[in-house]
Amino acid sequence: MPQALTDLRIVDFSRVLAGPFATMVLADLGATVIKVERPGTGDDTRSWGPPYDDAGQSTYFQAANRNKDSVVLDLRTEEGQAEARRLVAGADVVVENFRPGVMDRLGLDYETLRAESPGLVYCSITGFGSGAGAALPGYDLLVQAVGGLMSITGDPEGEPQKVGVALVDVVCGLFGGVGVLAALRHRERTGEGQRVEVDLLSSLLAALVNQGSAYSLAGHVGSRMGNAHPSIAPYELLPTADGELVLAVGNDRQFRSLARVLGRPELADDPRFSGNDLRVTHRVELRELLVAALAARPAAAWTGELTGAGVPAGQVNDIAGAFALAESLGLDPLVDVERADGGVARLTRNPIGLSATPPVYRSAPPALGERYTAHEPPATA
Repeated sequence: MPQALTDLRIVDFSRVLAGPFATMVLADLGATVIKVERPGTGDDTRSWGPPYDDAGQSTYFQAANRNKDSVVLDLRTEEGQAEARRLVAGADVVVENFRPGVMDRLGLDYETLRAESPGLVYCSITGFGSGAGAALPGYDLLVQAVGGLMSITGDPEGEPQKVGVALVDVVCGLFGGVGVLAALRHRERTGEGQRVEVDLLSSLLAALVNQGSAYSLAGHVGSRMGNAHPSIAPYELLPTADGELVLAVGNDRQFRSLARVLGRPELADDPRFSGNDLRVTHRVELRELLVAALAARPAAAWTGELTGAGVPAGQVNDIAGAFALAESLGLDPLVDVERADGGVARLTRNPIGLSATPPVYRSAPPALGERYTAHEPPATA
């Protein structure tokens, strides 16, 4: 059965995470993706390790590069540039994340390629845009710092903290993929391609959601609150008799159930806690009362009873525990993808569920220069 993006051909000049993540999601949905890599080393993430899998490949690289072909081109040479233009001539989409100006010097910029292929969708991913921030390096950690995310992450008495994964790259890649799909829909109606531009900083600011709107609408500048929430209470990590428990109480009904399970039903009618805004105002007093009540039993016991009562609660899993939970819920979080050497790469499943055209997993992330005959681009005259 054809997939949603079958017949879509993408030439991917991107590396590391934001661009490769975007193109992998599109490849999972059926697009043919030709990944252009530099000779010798390929994508930077091929050498980012340990850990490595049983075939000696970087697990980081494999997180964002399944369902792709790898083509080795030296874009510093005329021959490499000519071959790149040949690939693009048979493509619908180009994705690149070089610093602004690099693709112009290579003769692979949007204006040049559009002149040859008016319907081309050309997605540029940068760190800080193509204007005044063009020269700034776009590394996720740097953007988390200057983009405000670290200022609201971590213990209020400790240092600012980054998120445990390169979240800005992932968010930017998803925005880029949505932009590509929107541009393709426009092309279906008009026949015209266009340039799609996304940058890490703007993507992060958009992803700040309530923290961003608190600033833009109310002038409120958020700060580190540990595991607490600026606008909801109780919504945090709390100690119990044995281990920690997360409570995510989002409304008054849930709070009333929480109070009942804890054996403190009167808290739901306490004038300090009878509404979420009041609980936020009196979060310190509320936390003290909750900690005292939770000390009576271990976290696992509270989790079961609170969940049964409709109160969002749970313990902190490690990565293995998180995958085990998804398995227990029938979410099938892992897929086995065949490697060219006959081995199997076990990778995280694409989370998009489509009833008619679900994602497929044609091939594991390629070795440098590894291609599949079915994906060969058409020859040019």
